[in-house]
Amino acid sequence: MIVVTGATGNVGRLLVENLVAAGEEVTAVSRRISPSDVPDGVRTVQADLARTEGLKEVFAGADRVFLLTSGEFMAAGGDVAEVVAAAGDAGIVLLSSQGVGTGRHAPAFEEAVKAASPKWTVLRPGGFASNAFQWVQAIRADRVVAAPFGDVALPVIDPADIADVAAAVLTEPGHHGRTYVLTGPEPISPRRQAADLGDALGEPLRFTELSEDEARAAMSEFMPPVVVEATLSILGKPTEDEARVSPDVEKVLGRPGRTFADWAARNAAAFK
Repeated sequence: MIVVTGATGNVGRLLVENLVAAGEEVTAVSRRISPSDVPDGVRTVQADLARTEGLKEVFAGADRVFLLTSGEFMAAGGDVAEVVAAAGDAGIVLLSSQGVGTGRHAPAFEEAVKAASPKWTVLRPGGFASNAFQWVQAIRADRVVAAPFGDVALPVIDPADIADVAAAVLTEPGHHGRTYVLTGPEPISPRRQAADLGDALGEPLRFTELSEDEARAAMSEFMPPVVVEATLSILGKPTEDEARVSPDVEKVLGRPGRTFADWAARNAAAFK
């Protein structure tokens, strides 16, 4: 049985669907979840991983776990070592971040998972294509995309590819002890993302480049200062590793990752 935490998120929801389609027994875990959020036959558990009581029951019977620790988990002072301990002998696939490998984020979560069991796999995605959802209201209202660093290109990844990689790692042999960096198949700038969204909508969108201070002010409304500064640094001055396309999606799946244009075409209805 596979436990999927963060089961209602951009990755977890798709992962649950993938695993069910593959015939796996799945328990879907989220702070707010109901049977209507998952395919038929999936057990659902409402749980806050930052609250240690009851965690063993959450993972009862699991031989594999997909572990996602959210910003809310960190803000609540969650201890990933306690979560891993509650999972017992289950193999763990941790959704981490490319920023751990580039030194922008602390490695504590990865270290806790690796210390707990030899049956670990770490996934380090870069920026998500779905971050473009932040432009929904502006596109609906004014057909405009506003973003800083309009011509700095990063290989953003489709969450569907992260889910596909996670499903493969959870169900196929040969992935224990591996760390995979997950990116899209090509770097793409915010200006070109706007163009791809326009193509998906069948009408051009106007791109407005924000200054760094304007972007900082906007991001500060929903991000803590340290996250704002780290994000601006990645967007404006990415390292070579952050701007490089990783081969790991194709290595695991046997196909290239989906492009941003693919993601835009599948999600165009959200911007109409």
